[in-house]
Amino acid sequence: MPKDTADLASRDVTVLGLGAMGSAIARNYLERGYRTTVWNRTASRAESLVEAGATATATAAEAVAASPLVVICLLDSAAVDEVLAAVEPAVKGKVLVNVTSGSAGQARANERWARAHGAEYLDGKIMGDPPYVGTERVLFPFSGARGAFEAHERTLRELGSVAYHGEDAGLAAVEFMAQVALAYELLIGYLHVLKLVRAEGVDVVGFTERFAGSLPAFPALLGSMGQAVKSRSYGPDLGSLDVQAALMDDLIAHRESLGVESVRMREVKALMDRRIADGHGDQGFSSLFEVLGGGREA
Repeated sequence: MPKDTADLASRDVTVLGLGAMGSAIARNYLERGYRTTVWNRTASRAESLVEAGATATATAAEAVAASPLVVICLLDSAAVDEVLAAVEPAVKGKVLVNVTSGSAGQARANERWARAHGAEYLDGKIMGDPPYVGTERVLFPFSGARGAFEAHERTLRELGSVAYHGEDAGLAAVEFMAQVALAYELLIGYLHVLKLVRAEGVDVVGFTERFAGSLPAFPALLGSMGQAVKSRSYGPDLGSLDVQAALMDDLIAHRESLGVESVRMREVKALMDRRIADGHGDQGFSSLFEVLGGGREA
């Protein structure tokens, strides 16, 4: 293929699914000069994009046939399965980029399906909101076929801040699920603390500002804890468990005296007690990793 033809082909992209995020992705490509083909089960959702220059098709298979790169952005994995079944005759030779939320297992199953049908597969996840697509405020982790990622990296980087996590198609989902779960764990803990702070008559905004000032210390602490878990060599981070366990009793009593939920604190205290009983009271908080249930070692 002549170079100029290859360059032209790289400016063609199809977007399947025109919810808020899919529409933002399609519009972003249109605004950046890509010949954009779109499809949505409810055809009326394509109207504003067609007015902006997109080509809408009657079927998902027609949309897949129109471009070498196909971005799939649907409600859930069940919708992805349904659409993949419908486009099966058209996917050979295509690169399928699925940015629909789903598990690592689902991503790996999609990759096997794509490979069996002559396509390459990249799984991606979206960490950000539709208005910020095309900016660094949206992070897109990708994983899957390395050659497909490298061939279309420039086009994918039009979407926002992009990171490639490896050839295992499930790794982007692992990254996404872990980051989102950690954010929820942090935020529900924060809300419980605000219950306690307000019950004591302290201004929650002022407290939040003071706590935010301590956040720059956390990256170094998290980094050291990650290293400790990886090496399974646990120093006394945050102090020894013998000392921390006594503090936990105070934290639990404080919460309960104010009628604030203490389930998480009691869970932490129980883990500390187990670790101390096993003879590791001189170790730090990171060593609680050893007594957490569940999980299979890679």
